[in-house]
Amino acid sequence: MDYESKLVLAPMVRVGTLPFRLLAAQYGADITYGEEIIDHKFLKCERRVNEYIGSTDFVEKGTDSVVFRTCHQERNRVVFQMGTSDAVRALNAAKIVCKDVAAVDINMGCPKSFSVSGGMGAALLTKPELIHDILTTLKRNLDVPVTCKIRLLKSPQGTVELARRIEKTGVSALAVHGRKVADRPRDPAKWGEIADVVAALSIPVIANGDVFEYDDFQNIKTATGASSVMVARGALWNASIFSPEGKVHWEDVKREYVRKSILWDNDVKSTKHTLKEIIMHYSCLEFPGGEGCNEVRNLGRYSVSFDISSV
Repeated sequence: MDYESKLVLAPMVRVGTLPFRLLAAQYGADITYGEEIIDHKFLKCERRVNEYIGSTDFVEKGTDSVVFRTCHQERNRVVFQMGTSDAVRALNAAKIVCKDVAAVDINMGCPKSFSVSGGMGAALLTKPELIHDILTTLKRNLDVPVTCKIRLLKSPQGTVELARRIEKTGVSALAVHGRKVADRPRDPAKWGEIADVVAALSIPVIANGDVFEYDDFQNIKTATGASSVMVARGALWNASIFSPEGKVHWEDVKREYVRKSILWDNDVKSTKHTLKEIIMHYSCLEFPGGEGCNEVRNLGRYSVSFDISSV
């Protein structure tokens, strides 16, 4: 995996499934992160080849519940992101999937209560010894690149010190979200503090925060000196943000996402969640498209609700 001058799709819960990752790649994303998956849950999974749709599925044992789905088309760019608070557990989970992905990433920035309460995500930011244990264990035992994604600490110096400790574990790259744990999306991303991290490290740094237009990829690279750029909300609202030719109309992006969701038999709840995020950004759920999203109960009917003429 090469982390220089790459456009990266950020991990997004309930959004970063196979159809959306392929959609982002279609428009120009070089690296695509899957949604965060908790190690406890993944350890209950078994690998199955889905010959009907051509995917590789990791299914919860004793059920037909797909926890993670990938395919050979994304083999060299998909990153499996994991939530964990234990090195051995993380390694055992990573071994299940490592031969089917391009890299394994540890989430160290999620501020959501479900993650922090379990000692995962942003809770790790105050536990440098545990971070070292997790990353070195994965690095020594996996053949794929190991990376992690963090948020800013309370002080710029604290962030730099943590980043330096992470670099010493041998990770291939570090993604930095330019917000602190207490910050909200409406708070401006602190590109200057990402620049401090970039200046202190020799490994590639992936900058994340406030990328909403294609020009912002270069703007944040220039401001921070980062090797690559990661985008979350900007890609969610319109995945064609990755295209140097300019954004495609959001209605067309929406239809292509629905088409891919049908082709890859995506989870209905996940598909509806993503569509609602897109629609609510540009329109309103009370409009025809939004009403169709609320009413649909299976993927087959999306083709009717969103005027998908062929699949």
